[in-house]
Amino acid sequence: MLMHPSPYVLALGDSLTAGYGLPATASFTAKLQHALRERHPTAVVQNAGVSGDTTADALQRLPRLLSSLVRKPDLAIVELGANDLLRGIAPVQTRSNLNQILSMLTSCGIAALLATFEVPPFFEAFAARYEGMFADVATRHGADQAPFFPPGVMGNPQLTLPDRLHPNGKAIELVVAHLLPSVVAVLDRQCRK
Repeated sequence: MLMHPSPYVLALGDSLTAGYGLPATASFTAKLQHALRERHPTAVVQNAGVSGDTTADALQRLPRLLSSLVRKPDLAIVELGANDLLRGIAPVQTRSNLNQILSMLTSCGIAALLATFEVPPFFEAFAARYEGMFADVATRHGADQAPFFPPGVMGNPQLTLPDRLHPNGKAIELVVAHLLPSVVAVLDRQCRK
């Protein structure tokens, strides 16, 4: 099966995907689409990020989102879990929600890339509970995984907005450059199927 000549990527996530505090043209999805268009001039990256979303929120809206799409995505990037951590949601629930999200994507024949995150140092007490979660979920569903943030970005005050949490435009460019090889690898693999 050949991949559509115009790759279509669905980015499901929270404020990091949505582009909180940034102009639309500086969001993760806009920058990723721009980068993909160097190889595929008509590539589309749909921003399905909602600021504040937990894994439960995304799971709840996913069926409606999938039914509204005009065509099946070649890839879904799943960037979720940070708000679960911030709100103290039990990691077992986060894991269950991520499993259900990836199951739903798999049942629709959509390849997934699970964007992982490193637990920030100020949440160190919770880090052990998240250890291996993303790798386990990705492996269970045959999904690819890659860290959303490259080393040195998270927590760097020169790469965040004034809230000291969300990435600024420069950080998003680093994120896209870091994730792009993983995105391209999945799309190329889809093309060979």
